[in-house]
Amino acid sequence: MSGASSYWKNISVAARTLLKGLQLTGAHIFKATSSKKSVDITSKEYFLGQKGIGTIQYPHETIPVPDTGRYQLDVEMDDCIVCDKCAKICPVDCIEIEPIRSPEEFGKTSDGTSKRIYAAKFDIDMGKCCFCGLCTTVCPTECLTMTKSYDFSVLDISEHNFPFANLSSTEITEKKTAWETHQQSKPEAPAVPAPVAAKPVFKPKMNPPGNSNP
Repeated sequence: MSGASSYWKNISVAARTLLKGLQLTGAHIFKATSSKKSVDITSKEYFLGQKGIGTIQYPHETIPVPDTGRYQLDVEMDDCIVCDKCAKICPVDCIEIEPIRSPEEFGKTSDGTSKRIYAAKFDIDMGKCCFCGLCTTVCPTECLTMTKSYDFSVLDISEHNFPFANLSSTEITEKKTAWETHQQSKPEAPAVPAPVAAKPVFKPKMNPPGNSNP
C-alpha cells in the first residue's frame, strides 16, 4: 500500500469514527432535557427510565440509600446494657467504653433485658471505623445500628469522635461511690485453709514374672 492511499484511508477512518461519536452525543443531547429518576439500587425499576441527565443537585437532591448500607454508627443508650461486646469485636478499636457496675438492677431495655451496668463513657471514633458492621451483629439488644447518614465530613478530625454516654460528671461520681460502698459492705469470705499435702504411699518393688533377680 502506497503512502498516499494509507494517508487517505486513515483520514476516512477518523471521519467515520468522529461522525459516530457526534451521532451518539447528538442523540443524548435531545434526551437530556430532564433528569432521570433517582431509584434505590435494590429496586426492580433501577434499570428502567435511565435516560436523561445523570447528575444530581447535591445536597438538595440525594440518591436513595439502601436500608442495608453501612454508614455512620448510632447507639440507643436506653437499650444498651454495656456488655462491651462491640468494643471487643471491633477490629480497629474505634469503640471506647467505661463501665460502672450497679449494686442492683436499675432498669430494663425495650426487649426486657435487665440493666445493671452504667456507661460512664461510650465513644465511637468514626475516623477509625472501617464500616465492617461487626459491632451491630454482636449487639444483643440491637441498640447499636448503622444509619443512612454518610456525609459527616469535618475540618477537624477530632470531631469524628461521637460520645453517646448520657451521664453527667456528678452522676458518674455517685455511681462509682455507690458501687464501692456496696463492695465494702459485703462480708469477708472465710479464709480457706491451704490443702494438706498427701503423704507418699509406699509401694513394694515388684519383679516381673520370670525374673528371679531381687
